[in-house]
Amino acid sequence: MLSDIEIASACKLKSIGEIAEKLQISDDYLELYGKYKAKLDLGLHSSLKNKPNGKLIYVTAITPTPAGEGKTTTAIGLTQAFGKLNRKVCLCLREPSLGPVFGVKGGATGGGYSQILPMDEINLHFTGDIHAVTAAHNLLAAVIDNHLMHGNELQIDPKRIRWRRVMDISDRQLRNVIVGLGKKSDGVVRETGFDISVASEIMAILCLATDLEDLKTRLSKIIVGYSYQNQPIFAADLKVVGAMTVLLKDAIKPNLVQTIEGDPVLVHGGPFANIAHGNNSIIATKMALKLADYTITEGGFGADLGAEKFFDIVGPAAGIGPDLAVLVVTVRALKFHGGVNKTDLNLENTSALKLGLSNLERHLANLRRVYQLPVVVAVNRFPSDTDAELKIVLEYCKEQGVRAEISEVVAKGGAGGVQLATAVLEVLEQETNDFTPLYSYDIPVKQKVEIIATKIYGAASVEYSTEAEKAIASLEREGYSDLPVCIAKTQMSFSDDPNLKGAPSGWRLKVREIRIMAGAGFIVAIAGDILTMPGLPIKPAAEEIDLLPDGRIVGLF
Repeated sequence: MLSDIEIASACKLKSIGEIAEKLQISDDYLELYGKYKAKLDLGLHSSLKNKPNGKLIYVTAITPTPAGEGKTTTAIGLTQAFGKLNRKVCLCLREPSLGPVFGVKGGATGGGYSQILPMDEINLHFTGDIHAVTAAHNLLAAVIDNHLMHGNELQIDPKRIRWRRVMDISDRQLRNVIVGLGKKSDGVVRETGFDISVASEIMAILCLATDLEDLKTRLSKIIVGYSYQNQPIFAADLKVVGAMTVLLKDAIKPNLVQTIEGDPVLVHGGPFANIAHGNNSIIATKMALKLADYTITEGGFGADLGAEKFFDIVGPAAGIGPDLAVLVVTVRALKFHGGVNKTDLNLENTSALKLGLSNLERHLANLRRVYQLPVVVAVNRFPSDTDAELKIVLEYCKEQGVRAEISEVVAKGGAGGVQLATAVLEVLEQETNDFTPLYSYDIPVKQKVEIIATKIYGAASVEYSTEAEKAIASLEREGYSDLPVCIAKTQMSFSDDPNLKGAPSGWRLKVREIRIMAGAGFIVAIAGDILTMPGLPIKPAAEEIDLLPDGRIVGLF
């Protein structure tokens, strides 16, 4: 059996010009990064403004498990299946972060015969977008400390600086650090820390900006901390927004690559959905909607995270909404939510499977009844799935009145997703889309948090730490109460406790911290033990990655 990287290496890629031709993109708008990658000039979107939007298909999943559900592979395979059906399609994905690549997950470009290419380059430095975000973020951090060192004209309170540093490697040792130790010339001593780059507010801004000018405006609104007089200090006050924009001038342009079967893909931006808003850039998605008849995109983790944030933060900011949701489910995940240990997921267990259906039921209810979206369930088949188990899932979906198809895109590529793609096309034609966001922005902050917690997560109520209560009162005084809420919580459960499986109820969401991301345009509510700087596992994926003498990369699965 070939590994993912062996399958990718054996594939003959098309030139990026051929991929651009599929979307009728002129060479004038292509900025080449070698033979197989290109950035798209922002002028392309302006040239398309009079074209109507195509359909937007949003791929999401049930609550993830350590076994993996295959949401990205399903999105890629579905795109390849649309290509086989001769539909004009474009896929929009996030860029992989080096943290997971070298940590828990390994590569994030799909798997088997459902991949985007060149997978090794996309998983590693790609076109440098995340590096640019890191540099822009840390430039602002350096300027803050430099300002303290040289007289502190803005009267910034060192104990209330909220702008930490970032890097795109998971390193728990850097979560909390003291900077400025040494001689007087080495700076002001203070406590701070590091987050992972994809949790940076600049990453969120990059993905939510609608053009270069909007990017600059949002960067200027970043609140870096507070003065001794309790006044917010903005990035604009430090006169470095222009320099930050220069660092991001190429990163704001979407990246064009291809699937293993030669379908066009825009890969741009990489915010995590458990600690940020978890979706690719607005610019890429809006370009794709103009360029293709069908745009397929996905959001991070389960529908309670990536999808909720797309529906309530990204979509309203972009002025777009989904036409249909594809909900990815696996037999293995359902058994896990039914109480089966990860080590036993390959064994048939219909009783546990039936118990785990509660997780699918809640996600379906959220998508169909709360957001009023047409839904197609994609049952991502694994080799260990038995006919009896698959029958239970398909019959359950039929009882719920939702279309479900088995997907075999990892093993068969686009051919393994044709039935799924056909179902999606038929449901798009047959079912009404009455998509409705979850809440209005003009209600109080706590009410927004409680609506998400109770209606989407199934919580009984919400409790706030003293610090969170103070932060909410402060941001309301400062005029930020009309922003949407981005909840940062574990991806492993509907709740804020990763050990609560299935569809837990009667629990309380514990909000321990509130952060304002004024530039990005949302409020972050941090719940449970979620961290903005991940750590490495006992056996990091990096241990399996190597470069051979002939230049081939191995271990990047």
